[in-house]
Amino acid sequence: MSITIGFTGIAVLFVLLALRVPVAIALIGVSFGGVAWMLGLTPAIGIISNTPFSFISNWTLSAVPMFLLMGFISYHAGLTAGLFEAAKAVLRRVPGALAISSIFACSGFAAVCGSSLATAAAMGRIAIPEMVKSGYSPSFASGAIAAGGTIGALIPPSILMIVYGVFAETSITKVFVGGITIGLVTAVSYSIIVLLTCWLRPDIAPPRPLDADGLNTRKALLNIWPILLLMFIVFGGLFSGLFTATEAGAVGALGSLLIGIGTKRMNWQIFKTSMIETLQTSSSLFIIGVGAAMFTRFLGLTGLSSYISNWVSGAELSYIQLMISVVVIYLILGMFMEPFGAMMVTLPVLLPIFRAEGIDLIWFGVLLVKLLEIGMITPPVGMNVFVIRNVASQYATVSQIFKGVVPFLAADIVVVFIVIAFPSLILFLPRLM
Repeated sequence: MSITIGFTGIAVLFVLLALRVPVAIALIGVSFGGVAWMLGLTPAIGIISNTPFSFISNWTLSAVPMFLLMGFISYHAGLTAGLFEAAKAVLRRVPGALAISSIFACSGFAAVCGSSLATAAAMGRIAIPEMVKSGYSPSFASGAIAAGGTIGALIPPSILMIVYGVFAETSITKVFVGGITIGLVTAVSYSIIVLLTCWLRPDIAPPRPLDADGLNTRKALLNIWPILLLMFIVFGGLFSGLFTATEAGAVGALGSLLIGIGTKRMNWQIFKTSMIETLQTSSSLFIIGVGAAMFTRFLGLTGLSSYISNWVSGAELSYIQLMISVVVIYLILGMFMEPFGAMMVTLPVLLPIFRAEGIDLIWFGVLLVKLLEIGMITPPVGMNVFVIRNVASQYATVSQIFKGVVPFLAADIVVVFIVIAFPSLILFLPRLM
């Protein structure tokens, strides 16, 4: 009977999500209703009363608002403004220099942001007009930035990785280290796509190098010293073991504030805007997390998680069969759900399976974030695409941007299967720690 209630709860959850009920409300509603159905109203009220505090009081989650604050201050204070110019100066002799520079500028922005939406929005405003002016197809230029934005959640500090580490009860620092590898591999794969496009379709991606006039490499690199200093403080301390991921968030937020004040780029309005955006984003993430924690308890009470784990073990799926199933699930969910919601809906079911199968949860966390970010550029609800449409509406329509991301989606799929075939690619650095 309890197993039936668990399956019914999952079915109702997906019906609510299909009806566009907010993810948090759907998770909380199904969990409350399911527990009330099984155990009565009093236990259900107990869960809805206790879970928010028990989840949000987790000390590790304090890193989320801190890293968000660091990113918002860095962006609004203009600490990241010179990244694109610096990448252009370094890569100016490479075919497709503007597109590749945009991708690596996204990687640099990601190191102080943790959000693919913010990365796509920031780089889209700067890079797309310049790329179109230089002869790039508006569709390809917009697609490159939409895809490049996904690196924002791969390279630490990644908000998705922090929340995953809390739910999976695994080392956030080691997930971060694995994220560096997949972030850089993704950037290289996107750059290869640009180079191939320049070679095969010079009409949409001009292969000529940038004009060196006006590009001063030394000056461009000096202009990004504030962000390099911030990255050195946060990542140097984090990966040397000087402080934990949670402490790194606080150090990063304070560092961005002090650097902004020291460079005279900080004012009260920027601080106020950064604080408001941090509070808004944190509250929306935490309420979904509370819903996911309640849903995990509900499934635990039904025994469904154990049932599914035992079924998978009994089915004797091979490693490749299991991973292909997971990839298909997340690619489908990514077409209709935003990453955080998709992760929170699926982790209560999948984590017990991976524990039972003995799959490394650090490796899976990195792969999971990669799969979730692919959903940010897949139709019909690729959120990065709509962000690019908003910041560069005069250059490309939504359908043109989706067309532009197709070759980058192909690169993403190749990266995913490389990671599945060679787990040590992700685990090499974490194992050195």
